[in-house]
Amino acid sequence: MATSLLFRRLLLIGTASGLGAGTAFAQPEPVKFGQIDKADLTAAPFVGDSAATAVVLCDFGRSRMEGHGAGLQVVFERVTRIKILRKAGFENATVEIPLYHRNEDQEKVSNLRGFTYNLVNGAVEKTKLESTGAFLEKLTPTTNIQKFTLPNVREGSVIEYAYTLRSDFLFNFQDWTFQRDIPVRWSEYRVSIPAFYKYKIIYQGNQPFDVNVAKTGVTGLTLDNKVPSGGGLAAGTSTGTMNVTAPTEEHQWALKNLRAFREEPFMTTFRDYVPRLDFELMGEQWNDNEYHDLSGTWATNNATLLADDDFGGRLGRSGPLREQALALTTKYPTVVERTAAVRQLVMAAMRYNGQNRCYAQEPLRKAYDARQGSAADVNLLLIAALREAGIEAHPLLLSTRDHGRVNKEFLMLERFNYVVAVVPLADGKDLLVDATEPLLPCGVLPERCLNGAGRLIAKKETDGRWIDLVPSQRQVRFQQINLTLDAQGGLSGQVHDERGGYAAVDARAALASLGEKKYLAGLLARHEGWTVPKLTVGQAETVDKPLTLDYEFRQPAADNAPTGPLYLSPLSEFGPGQNPFRHEDRSFAVDFGMPQEETVMVTLTLPAGYELASLPKPAVVDMPEQGGRFLYSVAATAPGVVQLTSRLSLRKPVYAAAEYASLRELYRQLMAHQAEKLVIQKKAGG
Repeated sequence: MATSLLFRRLLLIGTASGLGAGTAFAQPEPVKFGQIDKADLTAAPFVGDSAATAVVLCDFGRSRMEGHGAGLQVVFERVTRIKILRKAGFENATVEIPLYHRNEDQEKVSNLRGFTYNLVNGAVEKTKLESTGAFLEKLTPTTNIQKFTLPNVREGSVIEYAYTLRSDFLFNFQDWTFQRDIPVRWSEYRVSIPAFYKYKIIYQGNQPFDVNVAKTGVTGLTLDNKVPSGGGLAAGTSTGTMNVTAPTEEHQWALKNLRAFREEPFMTTFRDYVPRLDFELMGEQWNDNEYHDLSGTWATNNATLLADDDFGGRLGRSGPLREQALALTTKYPTVVERTAAVRQLVMAAMRYNGQNRCYAQEPLRKAYDARQGSAADVNLLLIAALREAGIEAHPLLLSTRDHGRVNKEFLMLERFNYVVAVVPLADGKDLLVDATEPLLPCGVLPERCLNGAGRLIAKKETDGRWIDLVPSQRQVRFQQINLTLDAQGGLSGQVHDERGGYAAVDARAALASLGEKKYLAGLLARHEGWTVPKLTVGQAETVDKPLTLDYEFRQPAADNAPTGPLYLSPLSEFGPGQNPFRHEDRSFAVDFGMPQEETVMVTLTLPAGYELASLPKPAVVDMPEQGGRFLYSVAATAPGVVQLTSRLSLRKPVYAAAEYASLRELYRQLMAHQAEKLVIQKKAGG
């Protein structure tokens, strides 16, 4: 916006309002830096979690806008006070503040200060955070980390820090997270937004606010009075400053007595589940009722990405695999076969280095020569090579599971951290291709990518769309076991173990990392007394087929072998071992990433002259709406032979929190039936 236009509009607002600058909130701040309450060093500050290593006494933030030169900037202030309860809580004394930067503009921290308070001989002793305890660290091409560590921390210490963050990026209005991995006694966020800026405010969380106030107020703004020369800011000349007032939208939110966020099995990242506020700049609305859309659209994002040297620019140049890719066009006439061949070509040329990025910071030739690169380096090279092989291919942006879900209502490219290839097929389906994991077959995304939806970036803007990241394979395990029981209670047997889909990927990766000997040792860790002379691995290199493990084992009878009936739970040796869902409740979804299928079939041969005292009853346990099923059966298939079957089928990759109780019950039934003991006794008259 031209500077003179900004001034005219601000002047109109200030004149029309006729109000003096002020604040809509009369409530005192919940914490004052440097004013420690001695009781916090002695009394228990929070009783919600007796196992806590630390507790947030108060976390208070506020954001507002101030004049900065000829424009505005966001000013964010924070004061945080934490009590350290145990040594494991010392990690809370190290703080990281992410700072966004682009070109020459960057967010900056100022007025950073901190104290550690300890009670020494009944008196409060405080140790100051020195400037040498803070430093800046580069995290990504657009993000730095301001890091510092509070000194002299002990069990029972209270640490406190405060800082101001100034940002010229109005789109990067500070978000706020209320809950942490330690209990929080009080968390409060206040914002003041000039009425001519419109932000979409999204609250993630089911817990109602303890404080939720929205009011209108006014704010004073001081700006450089620049008169543009020729309409350009850079050519403008300053004629002093100008003070104006503008109406504001004021918010105050607070939550109190939050328990520590509890890590659970089968979840994505922490930030997907905790109560938090997110802000997206949507537009500006001036008093002349002219609305300016600042949020952008996917059409503009599409164009921005394709014009970016580190994204579309990498695809617009001749790639280092051009000649080899061209040679595949006649050798592999079908799109699917040629896509797989190009993927193999890329994987042979480059190795994924574990870094998840959307942008290739260096030319693809440089990563190719280094024979390794980020996900962006690998998969942008893949897309370029696919195109050079005559295959239509587009980039698909996504966010990995450890980075957080993408909200389709947000149009911010910073929400994404990964890119894969999309190859449209003749039947209208999409083939999603990733070249970072050689242990996966073509068309199967790595598990880290199974996270909601991705956005297709196409040359033609109208072709851009969302694509659901539905897993193309399940996690499958099938075990077939032949057991022979002797009259003293000793066991011997043969095990055939098949791992398919994502289960095969995990097993192949473990085998490659550990080697067969260590892998076998880990496999047998739960089987007390087993001896296994050899493990035979089948189809280890054939990634589009299940991995097979075959071995024989022997478990001798205990020294005090029983003289009466024998008791055995054969299935328990081959099931999950424990219920992964230990807690009675869960407030967020169970995210497996993909459907699950686990089958265990045991054929048990009894000692001569023995029989089952009784056959356990079969069981069928179904989840609502065909979400999952557990089957259990025990049958005498021949004299002295018993067949046991356990089959678990989870048909959905994600189960909502409302389904948790039935999912947990399904596993409870599985564990109970697999632990059910067979009573094996001598035949009458035997």
